[in-house]
Amino acid sequence: MASGTSRDVIGRGLSVLGRAIREQPRIFAVAVTGSVLFGLMVIASAYVVGAVVGEVVVPAIARGSVPAGTLALAAVALFGISVLRVVGIFGRRLGAGYMQFRLQADYRRRVTRRYLDLPLAWHQRNATGTLLSNANSDVEAAWFPIAPLPFAVGTLVMLVGAIVSLFVTDWPLALVGLAVFPALFALNVVYSRRMAPRQARAQRLRAEVSGIAHESFDGALVVKTMGREAHETARFAARAGELRDALISVGRLRGVFDPMLETLPSLGTLAVLVVGAFRLRSGAINVTELVSVAFLFTVLAFPVRAIGWVLAELPRSVAGWDRVRRVLDATGEMPYGERRLDPTNPTPATLAFHDVHFGYEPAEAHLPGAEVLGEVSFTVPAGKTVALVGPTGAGKSTVAALAARLVDPRAGTVTLDGVDVRELRADTLASNVALVAQVPFVFDDTVRANITLDRPGIGDDDVWAALRLAEADGFVAALPEGLDTMVGERGTSLSGGQRQRLTLARALAGRPRLLVLDDATSAVDPRVEAAILAGLRAPTDGRAAASILVVAYRRATIALADEVVYLEQGRVLARGTHSELLAAVTGYAELVTAYEQAEQEREQQRGYDEVSPLTSGLEIEVDR
Repeated sequence: MASGTSRDVIGRGLSVLGRAIREQPRIFAVAVTGSVLFGLMVIASAYVVGAVVGEVVVPAIARGSVPAGTLALAAVALFGISVLRVVGIFGRRLGAGYMQFRLQADYRRRVTRRYLDLPLAWHQRNATGTLLSNANSDVEAAWFPIAPLPFAVGTLVMLVGAIVSLFVTDWPLALVGLAVFPALFALNVVYSRRMAPRQARAQRLRAEVSGIAHESFDGALVVKTMGREAHETARFAARAGELRDALISVGRLRGVFDPMLETLPSLGTLAVLVVGAFRLRSGAINVTELVSVAFLFTVLAFPVRAIGWVLAELPRSVAGWDRVRRVLDATGEMPYGERRLDPTNPTPATLAFHDVHFGYEPAEAHLPGAEVLGEVSFTVPAGKTVALVGPTGAGKSTVAALAARLVDPRAGTVTLDGVDVRELRADTLASNVALVAQVPFVFDDTVRANITLDRPGIGDDDVWAALRLAEADGFVAALPEGLDTMVGERGTSLSGGQRQRLTLARALAGRPRLLVLDDATSAVDPRVEAAILAGLRAPTDGRAAASILVVAYRRATIALADEVVYLEQGRVLARGTHSELLAAVTGYAELVTAYEQAEQEREQQRGYDEVSPLTSGLEIEVDR
């Protein structure tokens, strides 16, 4: 694969640059215009310098004096050219920088948007560190050659103009100097081919280092409690060492080729001076022409170097673009429909599963995916509470994800008020269904911001009402700044139960018609959990209670449900009330009893107090 990449890296790299030009044509035109102006002024400088030497300096040495008018004219010419060169440099650098940073910002947004569009199954197959690298360093690498690109394109005009001027001035000298150019371009081609696999490996290792760092930081609690600090440090150091070696390999190759790329133009200039001295002695050219030709060959190194800068960055650009394109071209997105539900309907929604089958895609495309759910059918009637119960791996969380349309079934349908959820608009689904996961996610922001998420129409009164329903108003009121309290990254200043209740309040603030709780109160005191579920079932503010689908373990929670759906190995084995299943289904009775015994043991160990770092020392009853 590396050899294939090395053979076509220049063509693929130029294709990436062509995409950039098509996406930002106006900014690119401004940058190239500045570069062209700079190039033309450089050519003009060669002739002005030649004229000054031949018509001013040499006569002045011979006569011992220079007319004031001649000096003034030379000064004005040099000053005017310098001003125009400054204008060209400013336009080129401003345009190139603006184009590069704009492309990077745009593609970071595209990658992030694509992440949000892709289903959970895709995310489960890709490490978080890799995804972070795609959106950051890979995007940056893809558009890194944009900085020298306008200069390289603009100086092509300078290169062509200089070559034409050289042949017009003295074609034998032009041939002598231009003999170096085939060697320069051949050297750049060899350099790009050797650099491509090295840059690709470096980009891959950047993602792996980012992934290990993310895992170590995110799992800091596990690392420290298990005493694995040294192991994680060694694991990170090993991969960081590989990245170091890869970057050293890149730098070593540059160290070999860069001096050669710098030396060849100088050798061409030296050859021109040597041959030009003989032609000057023979009278074929004069001093003005020799100085102009030598100056042109000196400045010709600039466009060659500019082109070399672009070619040198193409392998890195191709490596970054390949990784970015892998995200942008990823398949499996879940398109939404155009159907709406009546936004004025205040009644709870009806959720129904009709012969649903589901299986996660395997990590390897050629492997068959195992079926997680099969022939699942049940209904959550409007305003009712249905509990999902089953052993670990039975498919309960998958049912919850299907209900909120985080994933789609392989077969069968999931309907909301009789409408297939795949036909609903995204905003309709979000306003009618809310999922609260077992592992709560809290943003590094205030309590208010975590609940409202900047959704329109949610004021402080709505926030407090949601907190009361989630039995969270007590501990929030006791926080140092109430709703304005910063909760830290992932809510580190709150306890597990407080984080769960905060995310529950976030869901309730949007007044969903269907609430899906995936063991969302597992870290909450059983008495508080019972109070929460009782509050959710009761009408509030003149509105009917939402329909509730809850993944439950505790007997008290299960007993509150209007119906229990018992799952085993992805199949619905029984449905009915808690008491009915307890009496008729042996597996269900054994499971609930085991859950109850385990819960009692946990409660004996931890007690009932649940005080966060922000509320420690305050005599408040957090779990009422």
